[in-house]
Amino acid sequence: MKLIIGNYNYSTWSMCAWLFVHRHELPVEVKCYDLNSDKLNQVLSKRFSGDKVPVLIDGDTEVWDSLAILEYLGERFPESHAWPKDRKARAVARSVCAEFHSSFEALRTEAPMNLRKRFPGYTLSEAALADLHRIQELWRYCRENFGEGGPWLFGKPTVADTLSAPAIMRFRSVEVELDETATDYCRTMDKCPSIREWICLALKETHRVDEDELDWPSETVTEI
Repeated sequence: MKLIIGNYNYSTWSMCAWLFVHRHELPVEVKCYDLNSDKLNQVLSKRFSGDKVPVLIDGDTEVWDSLAILEYLGERFPESHAWPKDRKARAVARSVCAEFHSSFEALRTEAPMNLRKRFPGYTLSEAALADLHRIQELWRYCRENFGEGGPWLFGKPTVADTLSAPAIMRFRSVEVELDETATDYCRTMDKCPSIREWICLALKETHRVDEDELDWPSETVTEI
């Protein structure tokens, strides 16, 4: 089984698939390519999925789109417990994942993931701040209703945490005000070994993707 991903520094959807593979130590070979590079274009040109990452190859099965990959891996490796056992919690987790997957366009546009940079004083628009407010609502709802079994959204780690990770990575670069629940949850995620490994890999990269670089004075990040 092979997972094709883009840069650790920029590729949020790649991060979601990679985190699940890394956390559960799945037997998946990871192939990372620079975004917008000729090499990646050559690799993806041979795939039905088109020109986007991530892509999972399992024999003659090709799975594209991060959420579809996470669903597939959860079925392929049931011991990973990708979703909560409780039916109601599982339904909420899937709703949260779908919303993360399809929403928050303003925040995505204004605060692209860029783990090698911090942008002091950068301010978000009202639309992006509304996205931030909604994200905190989602986290608070999950923690208050399903989080008794541990520090994750549903007590134990699930795909909902995996889909939340890119938002938290955006907050590392752009300063935002978070409520107490969101702050505690971000601390939990920051301590996750898989997330820390992803950040370490990002900091080692040098490839630049101009569209994910904010036009704002920045500070270079050299360590977690």
